[in-house]
Amino acid sequence: MKTGKVFLVGAGPGDVGLITIKGLEAIKQAEVILYDRLANPKLLEYAGSDCEFIYCGKLPDRHTLRQESINDFLVKKALAGKIVVRLKGGDPGVFGRVGEEAAALAEYQIPFEIVPGISSGIAAPLYAGIPVTHREHAESFAVVTAHDKSQDGKPPLDWEGLSRGVDTIAFYMGVGNLPFICQNLIKYGKPSSTPVILIHWGTFGRQKTLQGTLANVSEKVLEAKFSNPSIILVGGVISLREKISWFEKKPLYGRQILLARTSSSPSELAKELLVQGADVIEFPKWKVTRIPLDLRRVTSFEKILFTSPENAAEFFAAVIEQKIDVRNIRAELFAMSSKTLKALRERGLIGKLASEIVDSEKMLIVGDNQLLQTNFHKAEVMVTSNKELDRQFLPIFQRMLKEAQINTMIFPSSASVKPFMTALAECDINAWQLLNGKQVIAMGELTKAAAINAGFGSTEVPVSPSKEALVNYLVEHPLQGVEE
Repeated sequence: MKTGKVFLVGAGPGDVGLITIKGLEAIKQAEVILYDRLANPKLLEYAGSDCEFIYCGKLPDRHTLRQESINDFLVKKALAGKIVVRLKGGDPGVFGRVGEEAAALAEYQIPFEIVPGISSGIAAPLYAGIPVTHREHAESFAVVTAHDKSQDGKPPLDWEGLSRGVDTIAFYMGVGNLPFICQNLIKYGKPSSTPVILIHWGTFGRQKTLQGTLANVSEKVLEAKFSNPSIILVGGVISLREKISWFEKKPLYGRQILLARTSSSPSELAKELLVQGADVIEFPKWKVTRIPLDLRRVTSFEKILFTSPENAAEFFAAVIEQKIDVRNIRAELFAMSSKTLKALRERGLIGKLASEIVDSEKMLIVGDNQLLQTNFHKAEVMVTSNKELDRQFLPIFQRMLKEAQINTMIFPSSASVKPFMTALAECDINAWQLLNGKQVIAMGELTKAAAINAGFGSTEVPVSPSKEALVNYLVEHPLQGVEE
């Protein structure tokens, strides 16, 4: 059997847009991905539908897999001929144990590549408005582990060198040892008034910061119950934050949104919410299998109704594959939503909304929708694909929901409500408990009715079911108690 290959990939600090192009390409071709807690799970959605996921997450008090087991998995999967990605938060060479994993692969002569990533020690401060170097404030920068594998976890660092010789210091994994850090920096020469900032979940929409000095920051952290994952930054350059802070000024900063998903394709709504500074979890994840279509009679229909952009894409992909000239399809085209109309326009086709359609015997419904079949009982139905819950993602979502603090729920369509509830139940999560006291927003009156019918009584609706209207509504109706 031919030996596979391993890519040791840095996922970046959290914001999915910060992964490298080479790292993303590795994920797309992977057959097995071993991923860490600090690698954004949304990156796994770029993998193929048959890719195997293995969680290697580490918490301060427990490890899902020990490093030796991770090394063994990498070797075993590669020797089985697989393309394997080891996905690590930040950069794999900065406290990522990539040297140990590469050595294990080299021992078995397994080919591998190391793909660098953006380190959280640089990215998290920048998202907090702090460059780690500056000509007037900081000419040197160090990254330091604040926890080692000794019994007490307190690394024997060159405290005098750090205190007197380095302007900006980024400590990784150090919240538990913060008093130890501050005491030693002061003891060896750093002024007690030196600014310190902790950046929690840096570059995520859930990012939080806590600022103090070497003299008082430990007490502040205890009072605020600040925890890992956090970067601790020490240095005078932190003073620039007041002038150039930018991420926290985004209009939806502080929003942690759960978005009900019906599509298997990337959500334009989720993308816009992320651009505006929100943290977005799309749930659930769907797995789609295309069905071979018989299009021999397609030119005989007078009306064709597409139920979703995906159905339209699958239909026209089959048209091309079967070498049917689209000009021979004379039917009047209809769509269930403005999003589906847009998908038709992108193919140079003009359609109308389904509200304008009249039932007809020479009508084709492209897509499986029981409600439509009830309203249009004369029409024929063409199912283009089978869509099922991707259960491999359920434990991933469980972890995501535990680590986030959801404050906003969005239902983009009436069809999104029931599948969302069913999928949450499969995760052993009670939807009403999860969303109790949260802001629930429905995109349109039909969606609101479906949400209320599901038990969400205080559902809100923007002026129109569009991305722009939703963002404006969220900005104009801020959450109470959200830190800005």
